[in-house]
Amino acid sequence: MPTFIPIDSPADARIEVYRDIRERDLVGRRGLFVAEGETVLRVLAGQSRHRPLSVLIAPKRREKLEPILGTLPDDLPVYLAEQPVLDAIAGFELHRGILAVAARAPAMSADDLLADLGDRALVLALSGIGNHDNMGGLFRNAAAFGVDAVLLDGTCCDPLYRKAIRVSVGGVLTVPFATAQCDLVETLLRHRLEPVALSPAGETALHRLAAPARAALLLGAEGPGLSPEVLARCRTVSIPMAGGFDSLNVATTSGIALHHLRTAAP
Repeated sequence: MPTFIPIDSPADARIEVYRDIRERDLVGRRGLFVAEGETVLRVLAGQSRHRPLSVLIAPKRREKLEPILGTLPDDLPVYLAEQPVLDAIAGFELHRGILAVAARAPAMSADDLLADLGDRALVLALSGIGNHDNMGGLFRNAAAFGVDAVLLDGTCCDPLYRKAIRVSVGGVLTVPFATAQCDLVETLLRHRLEPVALSPAGETALHRLAAPARAALLLGAEGPGLSPEVLARCRTVSIPMAGGFDSLNVATTSGIALHHLRTAAP
């Protein structure tokens, strides 16, 4: 069982990394990230890619969390702060009363991420996703439908942002991802992945698509979507909708398309 350490003051130097969470979310944490909530803590404790460093909880959460905390290293500190102190540390009302700090896994290159995929593979490739709620939803769906890897372009937001992790219900911590340092489509083609791009003007209705054995689903930001240049190099697919409506949230779109690609694969 980890070591439990009472914290009586928000000025305590031992919890400095947790202080003013929202402001630090904006500037990054130099190789660390913050996880929030019971579900995410359970996922963090059960995976091996990212290394938990400490946990900060309200004492009232301790008994319920002990089965999870018991799986963490014995020398990992679990700080206990009453709710008013916890709120003062975080800089806002922390209703869940559960935070953890972890070290990011070493960044993978896109080539390393895609190199060992098997004869059947499903990759989610994202371009220009700047909204952390959408990023979290995309990773949640990626985890739910067994996506092998997520490939980002350089304009995407950080998947290990606290809110993205929370919305993903920990999916960000379990699905491997990397950022492509060159053209997204070129990277996919180099690894023998067939790019399937979602667009309202897609040539093939999704339900008519014969899913490739090695597929990469490409999605762009809500509004602009994928560029014409990207679409021209992919098989384009649409999701038919009721007349006069042609737009879905990008995370919703991913769920529909990933389900089809996973269940319709040969």
